[in-house]
Amino acid sequence: MTTVFIPTPMRRLTNGQSKVSIDGGTVRGLIQAMDQTYPGIAQRLLDEQGAPKRFINIFLNDDGIDALQGMDTPVRDGDRISIVPALAGGA
Repeated sequence: MTTVFIPTPMRRLTNGQSKVSIDGGTVRGLIQAMDQTYPGIAQRLLDEQGAPKRFINIFLNDDGIDALQGMDTPVRDGDRISIVPALAGGA
């Protein structure tokens, strides 16, 4: 299983869990599987074309998926997926 770390604003969709373990052969497969268990999470993460929304960064272990194979990046047992919303603001 792959561990997916859930950002605080999305934890209400995962019943308060900060991480979930899920099976899926690719990043896309993981998000689809998560949406089956936690309805609405894909809508928060993906745009109409099925790509990560522009303010959502997804990392496989320590690498951004945009530098890998995007949503088709393969995942294996023991991998870690981190969902990181972009931060903005400041003075």
